[in-house]
Amino acid sequence: DASEFGANKVIELIASGSTIVVTNENKHEYVRLVCQEKMIGSIRQQINSFLEGFYTIIPKSLISIFNEQELELLISGLPDIDIEDLKANTEYHKYRPNSLQIQWFWRALRSFDKEDLAKFLQFVTGTSKVPLQGFAHLEGMNGAQKFQIHRDDRSTDRLPSAHTCFNQLDLPAYESYDKLRKMLLIAIRECAGFGFA
Repeated sequence: DASEFGANKVIELIASGSTIVVTNENKHEYVRLVCQEKMIGSIRQQINSFLEGFYTIIPKSLISIFNEQELELLISGLPDIDIEDLKANTEYHKYRPNSLQIQWFWRALRSFDKEDLAKFLQFVTGTSKVPLQGFAHLEGMNGAQKFQIHRDDRSTDRLPSAHTCFNQLDLPAYESYDKLRKMLLIAIRECAGFGFA
């Protein structure tokens, strides 16, 4: 049921859905369909109107070649990332600020161009946008959440991985600056965050 201008209205999530009883076997599908309706279906008309206008400016065939991160950068442009501000608002786990790998990490970031810095920020936070009031106001899944670098004690043949909900980078203890920089660039250019690297 949905309320529309004070009147309740039954919404069929699937054909003849009102005649299907929700059971233990189909409850996950029911929850998925309800969530889809709440998040997309209830504003489908507005989304379609927006897309119709958007596609008159930029044809769908041109937009479809970009993923969401690339599209964000195209629309918003490359951000100005203050590495010193990020560094001042970073927490370390199983590393210290003077650990060799951490020194190499900040050196690597300083060597990146604006595009790679934006990709790095997307990789670890899920967005290329810098908080308006600086990195002290970085938000995570549960509110204010500083950028974190965690030592990954598994193989140094692994790429760094990220957990965007927590603004967290898992960084292996690479043996050299060159390897750290190379692996970090591969991760931010080729991988999504969410711990998939």
